[in-house]
Amino acid sequence: MKHGKKHRAEVAKSLPEWRDLFMSYKALKREVKLINPIRFNSNGKKRSRSWPTEDMGFALLLARELDKINTFYIDKEEDYIIGFKELEIRAESVNGNEEMLELQKEILGFHSEMVMLLHYSVINFAGLMKIVKKHKKRTGAYTSVYSFYMPRVLQQPFFSTDLLYNLIKGCEEILDRLSPPNHP
Repeated sequence: MKHGKKHRAEVAKSLPEWRDLFMSYKALKREVKLINPIRFNSNGKKRSRSWPTEDMGFALLLARELDKINTFYIDKEEDYIIGFKELEIRAESVNGNEEMLELQKEILGFHSEMVMLLHYSVINFAGLMKIVKKHKKRTGAYTSVYSFYMPRVLQQPFFSTDLLYNLIKGCEEILDRLSPPNHP
């Protein structure tokens, strides 16, 4: 399956309110197709190219998409930090089985949404890698978009999932504490 179709299928599986917040792979692919492909001279060597204006369109759209992804990711991460703290406090003062069951359901839903954000990160990273690779293939080695963006991608907030992973693990620990002990 081509990456574009796979990307659309994964986005469709996400939370409906998140769908427009994923990287717009299709728009980026359209920008790549607008770029004149590399040309070869009669002896088979690549012709040198300067940074053409159509590359700038791709670079600007890519920067906007990264900003969109990071803004959403950071906002959700901040919400999850606050939500996790609240759940921790409630877990310390839970009274009765009914309240405990209700809190466990809430934690499971919260945990599920954080896993979806982790999935969001993976889908966007894979799409980003794919589109930058397509751009490099189309333009050849004479452009600096690939060398400029790839190191930056690895430093993007949406790629740094350690905090999110720790919050997910924290939810699992709370659930373990709330669960009755297993007696053989």
